[in-house]
Amino acid sequence: MIEPYVTLNIKNSVGYIEFFHPNRNSMPSAILLQLKTTIEEAGNNEAIHVIVLKSGGDRTFCAGASFNEVMAVNDAEQGKAFFSGFANVINAMRTCPKLIIGRVQGKTVGGGVGLAAATDYCLATKYASIRLSELSIGIGPFVIEPAVSRKIGLTAMSQMTIDAETFFSAEWAKNKGLYADVFETVEALDEAVKELAEKLSGYNPVALKQMKSVFWEGTQHWDTLLSERAKISGALVLSKFTKNTLKRFR
Repeated sequence: MIEPYVTLNIKNSVGYIEFFHPNRNSMPSAILLQLKTTIEEAGNNEAIHVIVLKSGGDRTFCAGASFNEVMAVNDAEQGKAFFSGFANVINAMRTCPKLIIGRVQGKTVGGGVGLAAATDYCLATKYASIRLSELSIGIGPFVIEPAVSRKIGLTAMSQMTIDAETFFSAEWAKNKGLYADVFETVEALDEAVKELAEKLSGYNPVALKQMKSVFWEGTQHWDTLLSERAKISGALVLSKFTKNTLKRFR
């Protein structure tokens, strides 16, 4: 079995950040911390003008939180610390001075939808359906809500949250604004990502940086907001309902 990893590779001034976990690219704390650190590293690397965020494997972009780690949470502080992992990654993406292009090759759930929403421009395949399953397991998409609502609007975010057991199609996600475009194959997706990233990498880096700050105006309070949201999720995950529900997914 391939071990979990986060890598950064630079090609033609594009920094390709790839994360992987053998359990459908789920995100335990160690991977979240590594991802946050790698995004910050890429943001500070002058050899990188544009960042591409992608995951390994063919079928799933990201399955969200690691259920095994969530089940192991024993108190509210532990819970807050775990969900702060997603908060920290989203804030790293938000404050990164480089534009981040998302490459979503397959299904994405929960926190994975938050990662896609926190990119500055996201491309996907027709297989990249999305789901926010948190309410069905007794918590809620509290940490990622600001990023998702900012991208697709509160109405669509509410629909996904309430209809928690449904996968919404990649075309639906495109129509709502999460994806800029949807491709028939992974090969077509990769070609489009490469072409866009390399084109952007030739633009004025100062202009790109200033444009990024404009895109994220009004989100400076997210450091505090997402931490508060992590506290809510961290407390809810201790409920008997959530513990019993997660046992079924083990």
